[in-house]
Amino acid sequence: MASNHVSPAVSDSCALEIVVMPANYAYTAIPDSDVPEASSPIFQHLLQTYASETNKVISVWREFNPADMSFQPRPRARPVEEIMKHQLLSERRFFGEFLGLLEPPPSEVLPHGGEPGDYALRMYELAFPRLATLAVQNERWWLEQVPFFDVVRERIWIFWRRVLHTTHHRTQLTVYLGLLGRAVPSTYGPTADVTWEGADPTVSVEAAGRK
Repeated sequence: MASNHVSPAVSDSCALEIVVMPANYAYTAIPDSDVPEASSPIFQHLLQTYASETNKVISVWREFNPADMSFQPRPRARPVEEIMKHQLLSERRFFGEFLGLLEPPPSEVLPHGGEPGDYALRMYELAFPRLATLAVQNERWWLEQVPFFDVVRERIWIFWRRVLHTTHHRTQLTVYLGLLGRAVPSTYGPTADVTWEGADPTVSVEAAGRK
């Protein structure tokens, strides 16, 4: 999928010029066109973020080879496959137990196969239907306080906690990819392995100072 990133650039006349830079992603499991419309525009970013983060996870998982699934950088670290299992099971718990969505039984969450592609497909199969359920929820539902482990939190708080939890484990596996010598796919921008013409990462004081 190609998404447009808008970046300001200063011309010789010091006027602000808008440069549109397409970020090209090699694979997109859930395209923007498949993200449903939320009950209110204020909640649309929740759906877009969940779809986007799901795409990022799947893109990272697809870079592993079947032989990588038992890799662990040190004896106490979780192997690749265990992190993937945890991601699927943990999401099921967050959305089912805490947010109250209708989810498959825990015994049906994990894929039948044990290869990276099997886990990536199962991630999509579980995540995509959640978008339609989340789309119809109103402000009262999102702001309702519900049990979360040993505390009580708003559903919208729990949702963002889930997104952060997912990001954490995706980053774990991104590090694993680097240690294995595999290509690290683009998620938020260019990487050491993937870039494109016009990419503008903030790696200098000058870049950070643009307005």
